[in-house]
Amino acid sequence: MNLGLQITATSRRSLRLSNPVMTASGTCGYGTEPGHLFDIQKLGALVCKGTTLEPKEGNPQPRIAETASGMLNSIGLENIGVKAIIRDKAPVWAKWSLPVIVNIAGEKVEDYARLAGMLDEVPGVSGLEINISCPNVKAGGAEFGADPALAAEVTAAVRKATTLPMMVKLTPNTSDITKVARAVADAGADALTVINTLKGMAIDTARRRPLLGNISGGMSGPAIKPVALYMVYQVAKTVKIPVVGCGGIATADDAIEFIMAGASAVQVGTAAFTNPRAPLDILEGIERFMAKEKIENLSELVGTARK
Repeated sequence: MNLGLQITATSRRSLRLSNPVMTASGTCGYGTEPGHLFDIQKLGALVCKGTTLEPKEGNPQPRIAETASGMLNSIGLENIGVKAIIRDKAPVWAKWSLPVIVNIAGEKVEDYARLAGMLDEVPGVSGLEINISCPNVKAGGAEFGADPALAAEVTAAVRKATTLPMMVKLTPNTSDITKVARAVADAGADALTVINTLKGMAIDTARRRPLLGNISGGMSGPAIKPVALYMVYQVAKTVKIPVVGCGGIATADDAIEFIMAGASAVQVGTAAFTNPRAPLDILEGIERFMAKEKIENLSELVGTARK
């Protein structure tokens, strides 16, 4: 049974996944945290939490709120910074068989390029995921990912700065995600992660104030799955590079839907908060489905709902 995926950069460096299940950025820390719960190295890849040039304390509390069939988060990219990643985390990752993809975020195009350059030849770093849901300070706070031209500019700058395989994580908070997908694919992306969180908020009726300290946050979990699934379906028809499905995946059936919609791999995030073993459960469920359906190669399933 072949469940693998290879993402090849324009530099010809490749990211090889033994299976299609990854962790979603921000939901599994740096990979060492869930080690006592299950063997994370059985997964296809780890995407570590968002990384910036300097350490960030993140947004004011409260940062998380439950919603119907999901959650809102406003973490604010709290992280240890890229220098600590290189010094403390990458040497651990270099000993793993599991490829680690570093999610990077910035306030300016130059931030993304600097991060990519610093991580380019670091042992233990197998690829990059570009978070273009961040606000562009120079453009008055507009999300890079909401505008095809800005998204392409970030992608091209990262492509120039690194030889690592590069995934771009698309935001759903845009008028036409397919235009952004085409723009970043043309600018040098090797794969696309579809989608990041949806914008939302909650109100504390007792205090008559927004529940989150930063007012709004990103909505994730099963409630956004239909939106994410449709966007994967749209994007996979639009580009020729691999698409990684993300958004509300909690079961193997969810993952299989995304694969049939056109995803070559999936990321599991919010589900791991209620069931830390969810990514491995999903992988095992995919394997059972393939065995039952007598499917030898996962690629036979990719995009079958579009044929």
